[in-house]
Amino acid sequence: MGKRSDFERKPRDFYPTPIEAVYPLLEHLEENFLFAEPCAGDGALINHLETKGVCMWASDIEPQAEGIHKNDFSEISEREVLESEFIITNPPWDRNMLHSMIEHFSSLRPTWLLFDADWAHTKQSAPYMNKCAKIVSVGRIKWFGNMTGKDNCAWYLFYNNEVETTFHGRT
Repeated sequence: MGKRSDFERKPRDFYPTPIEAVYPLLEHLEENFLFAEPCAGDGALINHLETKGVCMWASDIEPQAEGIHKNDFSEISEREVLESEFIITNPPWDRNMLHSMIEHFSSLRPTWLLFDADWAHTKQSAPYMNKCAKIVSVGRIKWFGNMTGKDNCAWYLFYNNEVETTFHGRT
């Protein structure tokens, strides 16, 4: 999963999002916010977010729950996210795919993505940081039940225009 992990990656980077990863994000969302989830997998992230908001549309390349549409992220258009204020997802951490998702999703809606915190400190982040409004620290996540991952994580909020980035540490 991460760069220092001994574990074989799961196909398509399918790792359901634990609730502990969502708590830091909830502080940055208004009550009854509307969102789309384009990498929904089994719907775990949707279930966590619906404690405060409403999912208007969900998809995945390999849906694993009822009500999740089958779509590649590149097929998502304005039509799918029409009623949503945000796109919120835990995307695959593959850099080529991640960077394409940042570009595509942020062109449609403000986009919250959960991935490794270290990314913001790399050269590869440079083309995208001017679109990143917030970085919300999550810390290490237990992706495998009781086993904590080896990478710190963060939620990143991307827009389609240039913005100043603010960092929100753990509380």
